[in-house]
Amino acid sequence: MLTLGIETSCDETAVALVEDGRLVGQQLASQVDQHAVFGGVVPEIASREHLRLLPVLFRELMGESGRAPEDIDVVAVARGPGLLGALLVGVSFAKALCLSTGARLTGVNHLWAHLLAPSLERELPFPALGLLVSGGHTHTYRIDSATEFELLGKTLDDAAGEAFDKVAKQLNFPYPGGRHLDNLGQESQPDTALFPRAFVDNPSLDFSFSGLKTAVANHIAAHPHLVLESMEAESLERLSAEKRATLAKVCASFNWSVADTLRIKVERAYRKAPDARAIIVAGGVAANIMVRAFMKDFADSHGLELVLPGFSLCTDNAAMVAAAGELMARNGKYHSLDMEAIPRGRTVPLDWISV
Repeated sequence: MLTLGIETSCDETAVALVEDGRLVGQQLASQVDQHAVFGGVVPEIASREHLRLLPVLFRELMGESGRAPEDIDVVAVARGPGLLGALLVGVSFAKALCLSTGARLTGVNHLWAHLLAPSLERELPFPALGLLVSGGHTHTYRIDSATEFELLGKTLDDAAGEAFDKVAKQLNFPYPGGRHLDNLGQESQPDTALFPRAFVDNPSLDFSFSGLKTAVANHIAAHPHLVLESMEAESLERLSAEKRATLAKVCASFNWSVADTLRIKVERAYRKAPDARAIIVAGGVAANIMVRAFMKDFADSHGLELVLPGFSLCTDNAAMVAAAGELMARNGKYHSLDMEAIPRGRTVPLDWISV
């Protein structure tokens, strides 16, 4: 089975081919430079870039893989959640391709695709506990199969990745700033009393990082010398040793607050899935070194297998969409051409047509 994956949910335009669980090829274009001047993603710009880039990337993928559009059995497309305009570009392209080639259509939940991404590197053990930590979502799931996800805890306001982005912006770090917070934080030991752990003084499984974000904003306002003079990448290299050490302490402390909050919530979610064989951690923040270390400690202490995607599979990509789509197609889960794109804030429906 040859599956084409299409990803346009935010600011990454990507296509990939997966055949029988093996990645055949992929093409990805990042829009970081276009959005960097605004300090975040501008939806209209993202949509226009997807519209411009998607046909080009598709032709390049077909040419490099030596495949023809008629060879594609399944077209898997990220249908949501995400930016509606951006999603519509990918969904429309997928439908047109299915209509012209006769391929079957499978709409993929972008969040599930992140958690299924490691299937490209290894077999996934089920049942599993899933932790998705991305820019827009921080969720925990019980996962019984590639098509059976039970949401245990969800984002109430700011997701972990969003908190990283906003703190980095307040410090005037180069965009995207999360990796700079991670890298600089590794140069210091955290002050565990500096920032609160977010939304943990309750029995809830849900996540809220707005309080942590506010605490960091207040700290930065009280210490304005922490803010970089410019957003240029070179500004981090020009820091004095004293300022670099102070900033590293702040970054390490923020990283710790996020990582320990995730650990606490995962501990609670595990009580809802005590028969889990593994914990799967995915999403952009799954590349964070401290988060990975905390999740390894959790897995080891509970006798669970830790499943982490490679760094290239943590951020948005089409390989994960193709992999998830192939798994769903093998379970007979398809969509008709009237499938809708689902924006952030709405639940992606389980409206498959089983064949």
